[in-house]
Amino acid sequence: MMKREIHEPHQAIEASNDRERFTLTLFDRLWEQYHRRVSYVQVYEQIVRESGATFVNDHIAFRTFANQTPTTGIVSLSRIFEALDYRAAAVYHFPDKHLNAIHYQHPHPEFPKLFISELKTWEVSDEARQLVSNTLTSHREPLATSLLSELSRIDDDRTTSRRLDDLIDYFQQLPWQVPEREAVEALNRESQYAAWVLVHGYNVNHFTSLVNSHGVDSLNDLKKTISALSEAGVPLKRDIEGEPGSKLRQSATEAVTIDVDVTINGKHGTMPWTYAYFELAERNLIVDPATGKQTRFEGFLGPQATNLFEMTKVMQ
Repeated sequence: MMKREIHEPHQAIEASNDRERFTLTLFDRLWEQYHRRVSYVQVYEQIVRESGATFVNDHIAFRTFANQTPTTGIVSLSRIFEALDYRAAAVYHFPDKHLNAIHYQHPHPEFPKLFISELKTWEVSDEARQLVSNTLTSHREPLATSLLSELSRIDDDRTTSRRLDDLIDYFQQLPWQVPEREAVEALNRESQYAAWVLVHGYNVNHFTSLVNSHGVDSLNDLKKTISALSEAGVPLKRDIEGEPGSKLRQSATEAVTIDVDVTINGKHGTMPWTYAYFELAERNLIVDPATGKQTRFEGFLGPQATNLFEMTKVMQ
């Protein structure tokens, strides 16, 4: 396996067709902004380089609002990836947070998994639901079916550059009007997840290092990787999710804070808000019940994921 350059971490994956190459380039374009914003990733990058290790992205996470009018939620993003050959692999429920999530996998085993979640707006308070509804009235038009059709049929490079730019804008530009500061703060008191989506839209919530793939003894498990980051001054989640030897262990850096656009007394302004963190995952072997053979666990565990949602919590 080629050593992945962190500035284009998905290009070392060997694609078998133009659609796969397009997908990998999309992920790297999303990584560029995330990498610039999340300084802890740059520290991780230095540790990986100095150790002679390899970075493999385990999964990418996105957040959404589940709503009826307009229709938004997981489907706002999943159809893009389904057009690019991803398929739903498992469903997760987080009743205490009013969240659902679906994780998607690609037929190519080296492609990162996708973890797309949604807030069930019909389960929150009337006040919170109205705040979200007021914002969603300005939601842009959904992606055209013709664009999804183009994505599913990519077989040359003639249109991919333009379509790639369209998708980057779709993910990184706020899909509704800039929210009022008071609305963000009010939502945050009930659901930090809702407040996060209000100010960040469909931006990437996190990328994830698969520590199993580091390939060097000094970083070959989660505990060693956490230790290296901590010694370099990176603030991390206090507890590791998952017991030693369990099928999935996870941790994360703290979320960085960036200035987000808001409306203050009818005028444009900014306010500091949590953006993204860098997750670490250690995946171990399980017995495949269908074959009786050992295989690496590729799913997610609800109780662990629910705690990781808290990494973007803003205290008021």
